[in-house]
Amino acid sequence: MNNAVILLSGGLDSATTLALARDQDFVCYCLSVDYGQRHHAELAAAAKVARKLGAAEHRIIKIDLTAFGGSALTDAAIDVPTGGLQAGIPVTYVPARNTIMLSLALAWAEVLDAQDIFIGVNAVDYSGYPDCRPDYIAAFEAMANLATKAAVEGHRLTIHTPLMHLSKAQIIRYGASLKVDYSVTVSCYQADDSGAACGVCDSCRLRRAGFENAGLDDPTRYVC
Repeated sequence: MNNAVILLSGGLDSATTLALARDQDFVCYCLSVDYGQRHHAELAAAAKVARKLGAAEHRIIKIDLTAFGGSALTDAAIDVPTGGLQAGIPVTYVPARNTIMLSLALAWAEVLDAQDIFIGVNAVDYSGYPDCRPDYIAAFEAMANLATKAAVEGHRLTIHTPLMHLSKAQIIRYGASLKVDYSVTVSCYQADDSGAACGVCDSCRLRRAGFENAGLDDPTRYVC
């Protein structure tokens, strides 16, 4: 059994990604990042997901992206949009977030002698973030295999994106088949302290539509 680092936000997609990695017999080391996001309910959810899905270890790394702001998730002066999905890159995009998270995962992977990193990015039902695209993941993987001692010594790293080309409904059906408990996950951009979702942000809209299209009951606690 090989070690793998799983980026775990506590949301629906990352929980499904962890279940997929576990199903492939990886020993799963989960990494969450407290980057100054609007709430910590998703980090509490990540801890629950890691326990339920049998992660070997779960760590939370703290960095402060509020020092830069520039996103509705890291800057209190920018409101989270609630009017539905719009064209273009939304203000919930956090500059360099996936690059930072993948870099942290890469560092831990080297320490663990892990050649595999899993991230639940998606290029179908998503909010238009540029760091969720296949080209970006391929470029980061190429960089990682130039920049690490492990790769130079012949232990090539692979970044797995098993959800990249799945719709939200397909992701949910897949996760359900792997017994993912979606009731403990938190996807909302502005969930309250208990993890209850607003129901109107882009992430909530995508999640609600995913369950509807999958034909499965939605266990999410929505405020509205």
